Amino acid sequence: MNHIETAKKLIREELNSNIKKLNQLGGGSINSVFLCELENSKVVLKVNNSLKFPGMFENEKRGLLQLNKSGVKTPKVIFLRVKDNLAFLALEYIPNGNCGNWELFGEKLAILHSNKNEFFGLDYDNYIGSLEQINKNEDDWKDFYSNQRILHLTKLAFNRELLSKTDLKQLEELCLKLDTYIPFTEPSLIHGDLWSGNLIFNSEGEPVFIDPAIYYGHPEMDWAMLSLFGSYPEVAMKSYCNIIPIESNYFEREKIYQLYPLLVHLILFGKSYYRNISEILNFYS
Repeated sequence: MNHIETAKKLIREELNSNIKKLNQLGGGSINSVFLCELENSKVVLKVNNSLKFPGMFENEKRGLLQLNKSGVKTPKVIFLRVKDNLAFLALEYIPNGNCGNWELFGEKLAILHSNKNEFFGLDYDNYIGSLEQINKNEDDWKDFYSNQRILHLTKLAFNRELLSKTDLKQLEELCLKLDTYIPFTEPSLIHGDLWSGNLIFNSEGEPVFIDPAIYYGHPEMDWAMLSLFGSYPEVAMKSYCNIIPIESNYFEREKIYQLYPLLVHLILFGKSYYRNISEILNFYS
């Protein structure tokens, strides 16, 4: 039984409804994503290989529920099933609105980041893209970002011949002087993969957060990710800063935070991201 037939069977079992129309949505490099038109509603159905990506949808569900509990909108989780070595995650369908309320986005992101913790990390590992994201607890952000983010991925990239020994040395040296660039912060709950593709504005213009890679980290990580592959209007950060002020010189250290997602992309998608990493290393050397 292929995944389409299995999906139809699960929809009937879980929602007591037949699929009238099934449209594959673009952008799924890891999962197959479908918009399912049912008899009385629409749902988004994500499908992947449960053997290749064990626990991915369980972690996504936990992340969505944690974000929602922490004050931001997320799609409702309708069901999660594993069948025939395939994982299925059904989510509420949220159509994109015509315009986004970026002022409200800033407020909501500040509310999310107001959720604090005793340690950096999380009580379980999850995924960023298709890479396992290690969330071993650390008391200090510099140690967490160095050990669980930059140096961990540096080793993976080096072993795949995507980084040189000179790159390794530069990355290690940068990690040793993070205190000179990054201000102290308490651990804040962050989305963890907040690029523009993981942010929807609904028909009322409200921000809806999808595809999380949550952990307790430095709140500036979310801002850096949002600007890496896109941009945001100034009103968003102004609104955020009315609740949580950002310390001065943020844009001088933004590229340090962007090293992590760039290393992820280097490992997943190859050498085209190397130049960005090299430029950042040279900038801070």
